[in-house]
Amino acid sequence: MINNRSLLIVGGIAAVAWLASNSLYVVDETERAVKLRFGEVIEENIQPGLHVKMPIAQTVRTFDTRLLTLDTDTSRYLTQEQKAVIVDSYVKWQVVNPTRYYEATAGDEMMATRLIQPRVDESLRNQFGRLNLQQIIAEERDDLMDGPTEELDALMREELGVAIRDIRIKRIDLPDDVSAAVYERMRSEREREAREWRAQGQEEAERIRANADRRRQVLLAQASERAETLRGEGDAQAAAIFSEAYGQDQEFFTFWRSLNAYRESFAGDDNLLVLEPDSDFFRYLRSAMPDEDS
Repeated sequence: MINNRSLLIVGGIAAVAWLASNSLYVVDETERAVKLRFGEVIEENIQPGLHVKMPIAQTVRTFDTRLLTLDTDTSRYLTQEQKAVIVDSYVKWQVVNPTRYYEATAGDEMMATRLIQPRVDESLRNQFGRLNLQQIIAEERDDLMDGPTEELDALMREELGVAIRDIRIKRIDLPDDVSAAVYERMRSEREREAREWRAQGQEEAERIRANADRRRQVLLAQASERAETLRGEGDAQAAAIFSEAYGQDQEFFTFWRSLNAYRESFAGDDNLLVLEPDSDFFRYLRSAMPDEDS
């Protein structure tokens, strides 16, 4: 009896443990789940926490809802002018509708990536086909991918229950047959810009030189005017002093001027003057000679 009772207790405990393990389940914080009954979804988007299900008849599928990365294959796209570019990109995606995701992919992440990649390729092909090569090179890559990201996100939410959070370009290369032409165009563009900058610099230099010359002429004219004014004032002051000195002793001043005239006239060895003996020029010379009669 004791052995049978022990067996019943152990069996009961095992049954309770089995029932608990098959009836209780936990959804992690990074996951969402759906409850199935014989493969049919009966409860959608189960949130994190401890939950209950019916053993055997019901099953639970959990899906990782963290941000996932898909490295797409390197692809060759044609631009608006039918020039090829080699593009390497990646996609950030996330499960947002567990039920739709389960119905479209059976919860298989590899299947999801196989469905997403051709859609990304198509979206990028359309985007690059709308742009010319100059726009692709010049535009910011983040802005370049805004349109495809929004379009693909709306499509993938409906088809797969996933959100496309971002499409990023890792590298854009040119085929060898296009690179030489592009580099030559870039070189020509830079040379054109350099010529424009040099022309603007030359124009600015000419303007600065013209302003400097004009300023120089103005300063010289002002200086000349000032010099003439000072010279005139000096001449006037000298004339006034001369007149005042002459008025104090006219005879002495006349004598002093005559001496200066004699000095300047006979300064050289070859100086020769032909004058009348009674010329006024010899006035003071005659007065300095002794009188023959005396």
